[in-house]
Amino acid sequence: MDLQVQGERQNDTGRLRSSALARPVFAALDLGTNNCRLLIAKAAPGGGFRVIDAFSRIVRLGEGLSRNDRLSDSAMERTIDALRICGSKIERRGVTAARAVGTEACRRAVNCGEFVEAVERETGIALEIISSQEEGRLALAGCASLLETHSPYALVFDIGGGSTELMWLEQARGRAPRVLDQTSIRCGVIGLTEEFGGPEVTPAMYARMVEAVADAIAPFEARNNIQRRVAAGQVQMLGTSGTVTTLAGVHLGLCRYDRRAVDGSYLRIDHARTVIGHLVGLDFDGRARHPCIGQDRADLVVAGCAVLEALCDVWPVERLRIADRGLREGILVDLIGSAGE
Repeated sequence: MDLQVQGERQNDTGRLRSSALARPVFAALDLGTNNCRLLIAKAAPGGGFRVIDAFSRIVRLGEGLSRNDRLSDSAMERTIDALRICGSKIERRGVTAARAVGTEACRRAVNCGEFVEAVERETGIALEIISSQEEGRLALAGCASLLETHSPYALVFDIGGGSTELMWLEQARGRAPRVLDQTSIRCGVIGLTEEFGGPEVTPAMYARMVEAVADAIAPFEARNNIQRRVAAGQVQMLGTSGTVTTLAGVHLGLCRYDRRAVDGSYLRIDHARTVIGHLVGLDFDGRARHPCIGQDRADLVVAGCAVLEALCDVWPVERLRIADRGLREGILVDLIGSAGE
């Protein structure tokens, strides 16, 4: 039992007990190209929220999407199985406000409408397909508290299964970050793995992945001239994705992944490159044996490394801040704010 709720129930006043029980419950579901992730939370006294339940499963909804722009039957079945669990948790926890969103795989698939109908029919979840701009906004809302206020500019990125979201921000003390520009590039870990890699990646394959990502982000750099700000030491970089949290976990030598050790930590780019070189040099089994990677992500992590390496080649900051938070947390911030909690 949650300690805070338990303490409230032990209070002698029925008013406090009923207040605790009546507190709104919020759910945020992020269905990405690779993962299905759910957070269920209550607003916390003094701001923020307290997670009371969670779920995460690799479903690879976008597997094969790059070949025919369709969600495969097997990918949809895997995903609906995971969403049934999410639906059960939402019902069991008495959720009063929820938002479930689909991202790049759903945006791209020509049979997305059929999939969305099946999801609601089989799980009771009304899936909303959001734009890349909304995806970026929510990811930023979820991790913005990790931005340092002394840097006038920030580059925030989210490496997903089907795309990578980039946000270029201006900061000023006492004000929320202002988005100067935002883009979505179709360089996600599933698509890159299917196009250039696979279970085994040669140095030549990896170099082609890095080059493809660099080409994709070149227009974003050209219209914003971020390199000039980086050279002046005015830019901080914040990353939110399984790739950056994995690299941080490997660098820290964790025997098992620990969000408390990773979220909000800093990773020097030279250290990140060392970890990348190590992971790219391993075979599939070697990566799968690492406790921060595992069998399900051993092929995809190399593509994520290629995205990060390209970002750091184009924008050579000194260090990266790691966010193990993002879109789901942004949804919760929105829901709690709308409820006036």
